[in-house]
Amino acid sequence: MISVCIATYNGEKFIKQQLTSILEQLAPADEIIVSDDNSKDNTRNIIEELNDNRIKIIDGPGMGSPTKNFEQALKHAKGDYIFLADQDDVWKEGKVSICMKYLKDYCCVVSDATVTDGDLKETSSSFFRLNNTKYGKWYNLLLKNGYLGCCMAFRKELLNAAIPFPEDTPMHDIWLGNVAAFKFNVCFIPQSLILFRRHGHNSSSTARKSTSSLKDKINFRYAICKGLIKL
Repeated sequence: MISVCIATYNGEKFIKQQLTSILEQLAPADEIIVSDDNSKDNTRNIIEELNDNRIKIIDGPGMGSPTKNFEQALKHAKGDYIFLADQDDVWKEGKVSICMKYLKDYCCVVSDATVTDGDLKETSSSFFRLNNTKYGKWYNLLLKNGYLGCCMAFRKELLNAAIPFPEDTPMHDIWLGNVAAFKFNVCFIPQSLILFRRHGHNSSSTARKSTSSLKDKINFRYAICKGLIKL
């Protein structure tokens, strides 16, 4: 069984297109867990109008935190395999089947993505190249984080090890990726499996151009290391 976890907040503009691209690839027994963090727009109604019993909407924590909102969704996931998705992207055909092949040998996979603007016009054919994403747990922890949540899928054992998130977790995907790398194994899939809208409001910090100070970057890496030591 597959669980797709999505954290939504005021996502009415793109959520239907994203959910449709996901549902087309899921089996009848799979599920989509949507944690909606008190959206003020029509997000929830749009999801309900899809009228698909594989979609389960739960109330988010109401804290304005994408990390806490994703954690809420993950806590309700029942699947043996979990995919993360943002509310504003589009899954390419074959994403699920390709990831599942790699998940036979790896606990966590991160695929490449085609980067687009808000209208899905391509701005880069490879997020990996744009971000200088590379394999290596120390590289990703200390130099350049490459764990992009909307491109991640993993086995249930990673979720069991990573939940609950430490209180000072900088972002959900950074934490999950590092737990996978240091406790299990990770594969970076070179194929682009999603259309990744990059518009400044993405859920993952990896998706945005960093404005963090050196002090902030050191602090978030310290927080990750502290959490890993406690596992």
